[in-house]
Amino acid sequence: MRNLSVAWAVALGASVGVPLSGQAHSHEHASPYAEFVDRDIKALSNEEVEGLLTGAGLGMALPGELNGYPGPRHVLEIAPMLGLTAEQEARIREIFAAMQANAAILGEEVVELERQLDQAFAQKTIDEEGLVSLTSAIAVARARLRAIHLSAHLGVRPVLTDTQLEQYERIRGYGSDGS
Repeated sequence: MRNLSVAWAVALGASVGVPLSGQAHSHEHASPYAEFVDRDIKALSNEEVEGLLTGAGLGMALPGELNGYPGPRHVLEIAPMLGLTAEQEARIREIFAAMQANAAILGEEVVELERQLDQAFAQKTIDEEGLVSLTSAIAVARARLRAIHLSAHLGVRPVLTDTQLEQYERIRGYGSDGS
């Protein structure tokens, strides 16, 4: 059966004038992943590692951010434009500090688990059980990390007034009028 398939492929290639030799080794169509080969952890860019280790959001809280639940970092960045009271600013700083500290701890866990997965593949020691165990642990750690970021967004909303929430949306460019 395989010989028939090979013969068919050769005949097809000859009939359309496309040379088959060298096709599989063409460097003209390098994989988009080729630049990832030298990464310490293949699945994570240096920027992602840095963000995970420092507790950055990395877009994890977009469902909150884009649906009326401002993030503490962004609120603090535009605090003067929002007219935060001293009490509001202090509360949001508390939320931000707790979020960042907890996120950095979990981010470190994600990085370490991704490193273990990468090393298991690199060392050719991975098996199905190890694969399921590591990817499950990574998924749980990432879910907990995302929940930390989204929880901070939940915590910020009740601290702000309706007017401040509207101003935040407008300043960040989320307003329905496109401003």
